[in-house]
Amino acid sequence: MIELKVNGESRQLELSPETPLLYALRNDLRLKGAKYGCGTELCGACKVLVDGVDVPSCQLPVGHVAGMEITTVEGLAEGDEPHPLQETFLEEQAAQCGYCTAGMIIAAQGLLNRIRYPSDDEIRAALSGNLCRCGVYDRVRRAIKLRTGRLEAPNLHLIEGDPLVAGSAESESSPSLEEFRLIDDWIAINADRSVSVFSGKAELGQGIATALAQIAAEELDLGLDRIRVVMADTQLTPDEGGTTGSRSLETSGVAIRRAAAAAREHLLSLAFEHLDSLTPPAELRVEDGVITDERSGRQTDYWELLAGRRFERTIRADVSLKSPEAYTLLGSSAKRLDLASKVSGGDSYVHDLAPDGLLHARVVRAPAYQARLVDFDGDAVLRMPGVIELVQDGQFIAVIAEREEQALWAADKARDCANWRYEAELPPAERTYADLLSKPRHSQLVKDGAIVDEAIPEIHAPEAAETTTRATYTRPFQMHASLGPSAALALWQGERLSVWSHTQAAFVLRGALAQVLELDGARIRVIHAEGAGCYGHNGADDVALDAALVARALPGRPISLKWTRWDEHAWEPYGSAMALQLQASLSPRGEIIDWNQDVWSYAHSTRPATGLETSGLLASWHLREPFAPQQPRPMGGYHSGAHRNADPIYALPRKRVARHAVADSPMRVSALRSLGAYANIFAIESFMDELAQAAAADPLEFRLRHLDDERARAVLLAAAERAGWAKREQVKADGEGWGMALAQYKNLQCYCAMVVKLSVDRESGEIDLRHVVIAADAGQVVNPDGLSNQLEGGFVQAASWTLYEEVQFDRRGITSVDWETYPILPFSAAPRIETVIVNRPGLPFLGAGEASQNPTPAAIANAVYDAVGLRLRDIPFTPDKVCAALTGACDA
Repeated sequence: MIELKVNGESRQLELSPETPLLYALRNDLRLKGAKYGCGTELCGACKVLVDGVDVPSCQLPVGHVAGMEITTVEGLAEGDEPHPLQETFLEEQAAQCGYCTAGMIIAAQGLLNRIRYPSDDEIRAALSGNLCRCGVYDRVRRAIKLRTGRLEAPNLHLIEGDPLVAGSAESESSPSLEEFRLIDDWIAINADRSVSVFSGKAELGQGIATALAQIAAEELDLGLDRIRVVMADTQLTPDEGGTTGSRSLETSGVAIRRAAAAAREHLLSLAFEHLDSLTPPAELRVEDGVITDERSGRQTDYWELLAGRRFERTIRADVSLKSPEAYTLLGSSAKRLDLASKVSGGDSYVHDLAPDGLLHARVVRAPAYQARLVDFDGDAVLRMPGVIELVQDGQFIAVIAEREEQALWAADKARDCANWRYEAELPPAERTYADLLSKPRHSQLVKDGAIVDEAIPEIHAPEAAETTTRATYTRPFQMHASLGPSAALALWQGERLSVWSHTQAAFVLRGALAQVLELDGARIRVIHAEGAGCYGHNGADDVALDAALVARALPGRPISLKWTRWDEHAWEPYGSAMALQLQASLSPRGEIIDWNQDVWSYAHSTRPATGLETSGLLASWHLREPFAPQQPRPMGGYHSGAHRNADPIYALPRKRVARHAVADSPMRVSALRSLGAYANIFAIESFMDELAQAAAADPLEFRLRHLDDERARAVLLAAAERAGWAKREQVKADGEGWGMALAQYKNLQCYCAMVVKLSVDRESGEIDLRHVVIAADAGQVVNPDGLSNQLEGGFVQAASWTLYEEVQFDRRGITSVDWETYPILPFSAAPRIETVIVNRPGLPFLGAGEASQNPTPAAIANAVYDAVGLRLRDIPFTPDKVCAALTGACDA
């Protein structure tokens, strides 16, 4: 028996003294704020206060803290009111997916327990052990400063765009409305005086649930607190495909907007009859769902008219939308609907679900891609305390236990009981780009963002060229590396399966599960439950199959299956390595007259698909009767895969863009946030600076010289003006460099320009990011602060890719298996970020979730050149590389 003093109460628990405190808190005391992120005390997600000091709890034995004062994020608040630090985190919206948030709050409180008024440097140093993959470090810093009463100037600057820009939201259409045409597919009036909004998209930390609620509340004239958003549930919501490509507002947002407008129109017609009104329906006044006939003074409301009943109406294509002049919610910052739970330790994630009868499971993966199981004797595992079942189907092995830590210990033992044979070796890591450039490939021409069936012209420099410039840029294999490893909950009941998953595509996952399990898809329900931010196709779908296979062995018992940090790092699909070769020629007047871009890349998507004999789900490849792995295929759509943003946005008289699709990747690869756009814009925008230098032109002026798109010009000028670009030589600190870059995601969606200010330590090679200004145009802005959060986080994540990240491997397998061997940008390296948002009321929404990743590496590279005269073209820009380039050697 162990006595723990938690949040002011003494609790007696029958636990082994070696049980990590994390599992006692989460599973015995149902305190879910502390979370498993790595199991090695490297990420801070599991932090709690012990006698006022913030410490990780994932390895801390309960026997070591018996009798000490333990405080979790749930225990900070007094009564029903949130703690002041929780309030400032909410005020600053200092979260995206929120998986790190509780640990951040605890670390912040630990700091404030030591230092009442910490400086920025003290904040960054104190929280350097807390990782955030979404990139909200600067918001956390501001939240901590706000808690100490030091209010900073706003970092978000909202400006109105030129009203003469063409376009109108009235003409927007959504492919989601082609199949789901009824108001009832999207909107329901509930008896509890709320309104449900149904979306097939998933909340991944991007704030889409709040944005969709704002859209619906605006058209329905409701308070935001009345909206209940139901997302990605194969039993309840429309099938809108995957939550990918930054298209959620452009598809689900447009559909819900029109559905809500149609719902309001029908409710007003019902009110007209109900009130026996002489006022035309369109002139009845609505306020928070209450409908008033101002002539007679009579009232009714949405719930009296239709609560619990169906609309039974089709959404007309010509339904009238609210005029931008009448907006009260769109274009205004709203607090995220889901954050209150995340800052207070609520059950927010699939990892937190704990229905009655819950059992815990872990999988035992092969040590490498090329390893095959020789034999496995699990008798010793079955004798371990708490172990209920050992599941083996071919090379798929999993353990089931009563307690979570028992499942972890049993999985470790099972690994020791398995013998593996390596049947092949991975190629040398140092040959990554040589292999990419030399392997057989399928080469195709890209025109206006699309693959065309035309011969690829030869590269040549025009006779009129004054100068011709060439450069090669590379990007390595990189991870999604979600802060919380993938997890799922599965329950078999009879011939029916329910799976709670943080998948991006619930309906596609249902089909993929049905194929492997040989079960009618109608008998499978997939319910989206939030996970840690995924940033593309990570292990979410794979772990859903893992959980389903294990649950099938014990029908009637819910199974929570979570991957470990090793599972996530070693087995997730990575973003593809890429190499890009550019050549351009300038006229005597310094104008680009010829542009050539060649892109070599492996595929960018192996998401599970239906209707194939192969499977994209990991465990299916290792069953006794295995499925062949789904083969990576180059994407052929508009700005898809490797050629996403390969077509420059600039007005160039001659462009030649070629994509060379290479098969046989040595790594498992799939969609990583922005796909090929990150590398393509890195190359294009770095090369634009190189060409500006060749033309003896200012980088801003050179870009404007080649830009016809007025919205692109506007964001570029907005970023430059806010940063003070015109006076940079007078105001730059000693040794500081400034760099800029521009992109429009897919040449179709959000425009984004940025200016990065940094310094380079010539001795250590360290690049110190200081200040970033990001300007964006996403059309009609729904939630300015939500958009700003995405832009800020996108920069930080891409800066991490640019400065730190590369999957390491040797001949035996992946060696980047934790946060030490795959480091990401820490809190201590995060810059101060400002955003300028150009709002264009009445124009269509432009997806912005992947807008700021892509200009980031070039802006950093260009700033490094400005600081020390060094061109960096090989990502990541590690200190060793910088030192080697500057001095030829780096002192350790």
